[in-house]
Amino acid sequence: MFTRPADLTDDEVRDALASAWGLRVSSLEYAAVGFGSHHWRVVADGARWFVTVDDLTAKRHGVDEPLEGPLGRLAASLTTARTLRDAGMEFVVAPVPTTGGDVVHRLTVRYAIALHPHVEGRTHSWGPYESPAERSAVVALLAQLHHAPAGCRAPCRVDDLTVPRLDELMRLLEVAGDDGGPWTGGPFSEQLRLLLGARRGEVLDLVARHTTLAAAQRSAQERWVLTHGEPHRANTVTTASGTVLVDWDTLLVAPPERDLWRLVAEDAKVAAEYTALTGIRLDPGALELYCAAWDLGDIAIYASDLHAAHTDTEDVRTAWRSLEGYLS
Repeated sequence: MFTRPADLTDDEVRDALASAWGLRVSSLEYAAVGFGSHHWRVVADGARWFVTVDDLTAKRHGVDEPLEGPLGRLAASLTTARTLRDAGMEFVVAPVPTTGGDVVHRLTVRYAIALHPHVEGRTHSWGPYESPAERSAVVALLAQLHHAPAGCRAPCRVDDLTVPRLDELMRLLEVAGDDGGPWTGGPFSEQLRLLLGARRGEVLDLVARHTTLAAAQRSAQERWVLTHGEPHRANTVTTASGTVLVDWDTLLVAPPERDLWRLVAEDAKVAAEYTALTGIRLDPGALELYCAAWDLGDIAIYASDLHAAHTDTEDVRTAWRSLEGYLS
């Protein structure tokens, strides 16, 4: 996230690293990178580390879901990532367990913290892969992941093919055209009402299409595999020994297309390349499903956040610009 949490101090992060991992922190600074989690760069005990803090309220699948829900999903994904790394998959940048063996530590009621080793290499910005070679390197890693030993699946959750916060989005679409007056949650709330009212039909069409596509995939779970979930360019680091993947908090058992839809959209030849590596033929319906799920997921989260109480921050402005991009 670009804006650090107002209710979490550096001292609280430092104390958590000491109590849960036994680290003696010599320097700690907030890193305004990525969009979804908070990050700190840390030097402790002579080594560099990368700390991720997740706001559990932002990871709820419904506005009223207890925080144990997102905490459990986070722990399951990161535990699976640790299992993959321990099984020899060195491209998996997995969290470092606490002294008690956990990969996630409950920092406060609202926040959970995970510790990762610093990865020396070239990071990448959001956007399409810059070259076929760069993209192919990631396809090869996904092929390895999708053929991971069956035992690595044990801690992992299974994709239920639903869209987080979709119920809230449907409610907002229903009331956006009412005469209940302007929305007053924050500086973008009324703009949100007008935008949802103008694009209600298109969004409902996308929801209906997603529902149809998801129903078709639920009958073919024998082909589901371990998936990263977001293997886009910004989640890769180019190191001296090759490409690695970061941000494993979205790891799920799911159709392989969950990892391939964006890459195929960038270059249709990826489908044949992946099949040559794995023997798995990609399903066009599943590719479309995950494209629709990504769009709907972002629309639902941004709409929910912008309807709720908010202030004018860089993260909020990014959310509004992204929502406009989807709906305008």
